[in-house]
Amino acid sequence: MVRHATPTGPGRLDVDSLRADFPILQRRVHGHPLVYLDNAATTQKPQAVIDALVDYYSTTNANIHRGLHTLAEEATAAYEDVRRRTAAFINAGSPREVIFTRNTTESLNLLAYSLGARLGPGDEIVLSDMEHHSNLVPWQLAARRHGARLRFLSVDDDGRLDLDEARALIGPRTRIVSVVQMSNVLGTINPVAALVEMAHAAGALMIVDGAQSVPHMPVDVQTLGADFLAFSAHKMLGPTGVGVLWGRKDLLDDMDPFLGGGEMISLVQREESTWAALPNKFEAGTPNIADVIAFGPALDYLTRVGMDAVRAHEVETIAYALDRLNATDGLTVYGPPDPEERGGVAAFNYLDIHAHDLSTILDGEGVAIRAGHHCAQPLMRRLAVPATARASFYLYNRPDEVDAMIDALGTAAGLFGHAPPTGTGVGAGAGGRGARV
Repeated sequence: MVRHATPTGPGRLDVDSLRADFPILQRRVHGHPLVYLDNAATTQKPQAVIDALVDYYSTTNANIHRGLHTLAEEATAAYEDVRRRTAAFINAGSPREVIFTRNTTESLNLLAYSLGARLGPGDEIVLSDMEHHSNLVPWQLAARRHGARLRFLSVDDDGRLDLDEARALIGPRTRIVSVVQMSNVLGTINPVAALVEMAHAAGALMIVDGAQSVPHMPVDVQTLGADFLAFSAHKMLGPTGVGVLWGRKDLLDDMDPFLGGGEMISLVQREESTWAALPNKFEAGTPNIADVIAFGPALDYLTRVGMDAVRAHEVETIAYALDRLNATDGLTVYGPPDPEERGGVAAFNYLDIHAHDLSTILDGEGVAIRAGHHCAQPLMRRLAVPATARASFYLYNRPDEVDAMIDALGTAAGLFGHAPPTGTGVGAGAGGRGARV
């Protein structure tokens, strides 16, 4: 239940009240109030999600679908109810189009395995240079198995995809286009609708990695027009260990299963088997029942807050963060300069301080950010850096937490013998006001 998350006006959140729903935000780290800015990796959980997980194990714990006793029937009903709520959240045509997996990675691997079997020598898979490894490595494996070719949309100096290049690249040999909707490094929101149109005009399937978009902006699969969408519960207030694959029913019906075993079968004989109907066909074995059920309150929470309000809050937050970061001498931010074109993610490098050192020093000040290649090594090579620091925001982050990060950067500068940030002027590494790739 959302106790405090209420808009203060059109598209605005009462963030100070909302934060009371998240017990971990009351923590202190190294003597400082926790400033949690690693939301692109995983988000914190409201008390309602925590309570749902405890309640399931305390009152309902049983396997689902097969049992006829009371606990099994209650668990099954609760599990399938979350499937219905997930379908409603993304406006799926039917709950049967919603497949529960372990994470976005497994959802994309499922697609690469099942759709990859249809590929042949010379067929092409179009990806982009900003893909997370989860939307790259499975397609590398599929291409290797079936003799297909990978082709890549490049990233320009402002962190955007070139649509003219996409029109030239997506053609008669293209069988699959698989692109992230929102970059976990650059924050770029890609023009998925235009890519869907190109893919379908070429007779190709369109897959969207929505791990960063579905938690942060309204996503309606009917409007999106893609054939498949993958995302994860833990990046949108839910538990870890739950992924979602949405796909068009006719396509899912026509695909071979990814895993074999219990529950995904209709009839098993000694030499062959037939498959169960959707969604069971793709959910072999005992699923992550408890965490799927606890995902339900996370969906309810975001629905009550309103995804339009979440998006508006993050645009305001990233706009403020970009202003502060770009005003810090010696700091380079990567990605589109316009907050309206990006999500609440700011990847950056500062002076000559390695991103890992920055993260360690900021942790000492209670500020949690990410550092590394962010599972996007090809993009790091495009940026010509070994790693970046990354601050990522969500509905419970406030401007004063951005200020705390900037203050902590001053601590890092001092430890490495540099003058602390002045807070004024344009960052020398930022290429002017705009954030650059």
